[in-house]
This record gives sequence, structure tokens and C-alpha cells, in this order.
Amino acid sequence: MPYTNKVVIITGGSKGIGEGCVRVFVSAGARVVFCARTEADGNALVAEVNALGPGEAHFIRCDVSRTGEIRNLIDTALARYGQLDCLINNAGWHPPHLPIDDFSVNEFRDLLDLNLVSIFAACKFALPHLRRTRGNIINLSSLVGSMGQLHATTYVATKGAITAFTKSLAIDEAEHGVRVNSVSPGNIYTPLWQEAIDAASDPEACRTQGEDAQLLGRMGTIEEVGKLCLFLASEATFTTGVDHIISGGAELGYGPKSRRQ
Repeated sequence: MPYTNKVVIITGGSKGIGEGCVRVFVSAGARVVFCARTEADGNALVAEVNALGPGEAHFIRCDVSRTGEIRNLIDTALARYGQLDCLINNAGWHPPHLPIDDFSVNEFRDLLDLNLVSIFAACKFALPHLRRTRGNIINLSSLVGSMGQLHATTYVATKGAITAFTKSLAIDEAEHGVRVNSVSPGNIYTPLWQEAIDAASDPEACRTQGEDAQLLGRMGTIEEVGKLCLFLASEATFTTGVDHIISGGAELGYGPKSRRQ
């Protein structure tokens, strides 16, 4: 799936799924501008992927909860490459699992800014340029946005909203030839997952539980999500407004769920 000389912006690109997208798109020949809050991680990834090519990556430090920094990200990418073909909104955070009683209203507002308002802002600033190239947007949602998750009301709310926003924006942008899709991963092995494993009282059991949640008996890889995003950007030219689940079958079939006391 070549994406040669296409210009792609990826938020939250220094680790996890964002890193997988950077690696896959550079390997497809794209010119990738990605952002994160930690410069050391971003610069290390740039050095690695640029040595491999055939595309190239450029890192910009950006906190997507700050609207001005998102605008600067878009403007810098345009100044460097003169066009924009794809925007991948990946940056976000999953708070620790807590009941609603233990989340404050302000914590929810802050998460909305990071996980949802940042996507609205990035789309708004990028769309004038994407309309010129008839490009596309990919918003990273989550499987739990449609099926729910224990003690994750704030996170699930943001992800459900991303999926709904994607569908509505796809309707608006069809007249401009811009496709808008979302991707909803299930359990993908990321540094966040490894942190949970390391913090568990029985790390081996924690990892096994994570792997056994999928019909395929393993977690997905960040590169597998990147390849799905590349397919949506480069090949799925008759797909818009669709939420694409990549979960290994985690949502299929019945399982023990009772929480009755």
C-alpha cells in the first residue's frame, strides 16, 4: 500500500498506536509530521524511521490540549511540505479505572479537552488544506466507546463522542471530497498495557488475561493498527463515516458479566 510523497499529520505519535502509524506510513513512503509532549521520545523515533525510509518523519512538540499548539502543528506541516493529505487524530489518555464517585467534574472537563476537543480543533484547522487535496481524516476511537467499560465512564464518553463526531463530519465533508473515518482498537499491546502488567500483583496472570480477552488469543500490535490506518488512507477510497473495529474478536460472543452483589 504505497503512500509515496503524501503528507500525513499524526498526533500522539511518539509511542503506542501513534508510533505504529508513524512507522507504517514512513515505510509506505509518506512524509509524516507527528507530535507528542516528550521531545526525547519524538526525536529518537525520527532518527530511527528516517534511517529506514523510504519516507521521512518530522517531529514537533505539541500538547494537543492547547488549541494554539494544534494550530502551530498544522501550520508548521504546511510550511514544510506545502500540502496535507491525511490527518490521524491519535493523541489521548485513559485515566485509571475508578467509579464515577471518584472522578471530579473538572477531571472530566480536562479529559474532554484532551481526548475530544483536540480532535475537533485539529479537524477544523486541517480541513481547509485537506479539501484542496481531497484528503482524509482518521480519528482514533475505541472499542469501549460502543460497548462500555467498567469504571471508565469519562474515557468511554470521550470515545463514544469521537465515533459520533466522525460520522457527522463525514456527512459535511463529502461535498468537498474529504473522507472521514474512525478506528476503534480493542486490546493493543502498548506501553500503557505494559505499565498495567508491571503494576499487577501477578504480572503473568494480568498479561494472560489481556491476551485471552480476544478470540485470536493475543493482543494486537501497534503496527497492525497502523496498517489499518494506511489502508483507510490509501486504498479505502469508497469508505467514509465508518467506525473500523480492530479487536481480535474481543466483542464477540457471550461471557461471564454479572456484577450482582
